[in-house]
Amino acid sequence: MSGLFITGTDTGVGKTEIAAGLLAAFKARGISAAGMKPVASGCTPGDDGLQSDDAIKLLAAGGVDAPYDEVNPFALAEAIAPHIAAGQAGVDIRLGRIREAYTALARRAEWVVVEGVGGWRVPLGPALAVSDLPEALDIPVVLVVGLRLGCLNHSLLTAESIRARGVRLLGWVANEIDPDMQARDENIATLAALIDAPTLGVVPRLDLPKPDVVAEYLSLEPLLR
Repeated sequence: MSGLFITGTDTGVGKTEIAAGLLAAFKARGISAAGMKPVASGCTPGDDGLQSDDAIKLLAAGGVDAPYDEVNPFALAEAIAPHIAAGQAGVDIRLGRIREAYTALARRAEWVVVEGVGGWRVPLGPALAVSDLPEALDIPVVLVVGLRLGCLNHSLLTAESIRARGVRLLGWVANEIDPDMQARDENIATLAALIDAPTLGVVPRLDLPKPDVVAEYLSLEPLLR
C-alpha cells in the first residue's frame, strides 16, 4: 500500500479534480485506489449525516467500496475555515481519528489518495494544521498549482514549507483555472525549473472535468517508481 497527500497553493485551485483524476488513472491501470477527504467544511445533510461533495466525488472516482465516515471522518456544515467551523460545531478534529480512517482505507486499496482542505497551512485546530497530516500519515505530497497571476509566489512558498517540514514533495500538477492567464507557458516553465520535483501533468481548463478526462493529462510514472 502507498499513499499520497494532495495539497494546493490555495483554496479553489482544483485539488478535488486532480485527486479524482489520479484515482481514475490508478483505476485505468488496474490498481485499486481509494480517495479520502479527512476534513471538509461546507457539507450538506445526506443519508448518513453531513456529507461533502468533494468526498463523494473521491468515493465515486476510486471505485473502492468504503463507508462514508472512513472517506470523510470530519464533516462540517459551515463553508468557512475548518477550524472555525469545527469550533462552532463543538467538534475537535483529532489526528487519531484521521489515522484510524486512513488505516481502514489502506486495508481496502493499494493506494490511498488523501485530499487536504484549503491550502497547506490552513489551521484545523489550536495546535493542528493541514501541514501536519502528511507527516502523521507518513505519506508524500503532491502539490496542485492553480495557474493564475500570483501562482509563482504561492507555489514556491508552499514547496519551501513542505520541505521545511521534512515531508517529501513527490511532484506537482499545473491546473489551468484562469484560461485568460498571460504568459501561461512561461509561468509553467519557471515552476518546472524552480520546483525541485517532477511535473505530473498540465491540466487545461475543462468544462466538464470528469475524473477519466483529467486522468488523460496526468502521469503516474513518477509515483510508481
